[in-house]
Amino acid sequence: ETGTGKELVAKAIHYHSGKTGPFLAVNCGAIVENLLESEMFGHEKGSFTGAVDRKDGKFTLAQDGTLFLDEIGELSPKLQSKLLRVLQEGTFERVGGTETLKTNAHIIAATHRDLNQMIEDGMFREDLMYRLKIMTVPVPPLRDRLEDIKLLTPYLLANINKKIGKNIQGMTDEAYFKLEMHDWPGNVRELENTLTRACAMNRT
Repeated sequence: ETGTGKELVAKAIHYHSGKTGPFLAVNCGAIVENLLESEMFGHEKGSFTGAVDRKDGKFTLAQDGTLFLDEIGELSPKLQSKLLRVLQEGTFERVGGTETLKTNAHIIAATHRDLNQMIEDGMFREDLMYRLKIMTVPVPPLRDRLEDIKLLTPYLLANINKKIGKNIQGMTDEAYFKLEMHDWPGNVRELENTLTRACAMNRT
């Protein structure tokens, strides 16, 4: 489901993987196709309107690190084909370029869609799914793992403190109990927003 914390899981995998490069994320459903292609693979100067300089894409920038492709089910057939080549051969070209580039980025992909159904409907490549599906990590909705609230809250509070200039160190057992009584339809994202609101209203 949306908001379950898929990127948090991806970051945890990255930081425990021994990779020395950066963790970079691309939301495949939030960018129009031509800009998404440039975001992923980079582009050459003059390759399209507005391309005033050469730009490296995330596959170049994520060398020795991890590239997290969120909402992979939103990729167009064209980008599915280009991604398949990267996974098979580790090579790609910038948009408008002819130079073959290599990447060793560790790829983690996530989606809230049913890829098996999309394959049946002809909307997602079966060979791409099997290239991606070396290991699957299901991320259940927060209502099915309420015990995770006590694990997630310190991490979320630390980030919230930095964002809004607070110094909230923890919560009472009563506060945790109230959080665990909610079914969290917005999942971890809703929990983060709730904690942000509580921290902003706290006078300390």
